[in-house]
Amino acid sequence: MATSDRVLRYLGSTKNIVGSVLALLGLLAHFAGLAGAYWPVVVVALYGAGALLAPAERVRLTITHAEVETRALRADLETLLRRIERRFPADVHTSVDALAEVIRGVLGRAEQLAASPDQLHVVSQTIRSYLPASLEAYANLPRGYALARRADRERSAHEELLAQLGLLDGELRKVAEAIHRGDEQALRDQGRFLRDRFGGSELDL
Repeated sequence: MATSDRVLRYLGSTKNIVGSVLALLGLLAHFAGLAGAYWPVVVVALYGAGALLAPAERVRLTITHAEVETRALRADLETLLRRIERRFPADVHTSVDALAEVIRGVLGRAEQLAASPDQLHVVSQTIRSYLPASLEAYANLPRGYALARRADRERSAHEELLAQLGLLDGELRKVAEAIHRGDEQALRDQGRFLRDRFGGSELDL
């Protein structure tokens, strides 16, 4: 996980962006017939030069309110997952694990999440209220009763829990999609900046 985080941070770093832009210019020079037979070396050299010459990322030691809140939510989520370990049928754990993975991804975008109070509320309530309430109600039922389908109700308690988990999963995926749309817009804005700064290129999305 730590290695993956470092890779993601580097991919979004100034060094990688500047190196990639210079490498792209090297490719354009190759297509224009200016780089010669050693164009791969030119591209790699330009990337390396850009990565070396670009300013290092500023060190940020302060912790924002958004980070404090998402850390607390992440801790609450992991506590809940530990408490329910091996207490439910396999399909319930599969659904909960999938939902937790979506939530972790959303919590990893602390600033974007905190910028939308409605989305932050959905995530917070899912972790601290909606999800534990559904699981707790199910856990307090006798296993045979929970699995049995009754004549006066279309779903068994087990099916009802899975349906509720599906609803939560769908809502959290909407939150994730909204955050990703914001990231995509930021990428497009960066593309416009680079085109204005370095001239026409193939960076259009």
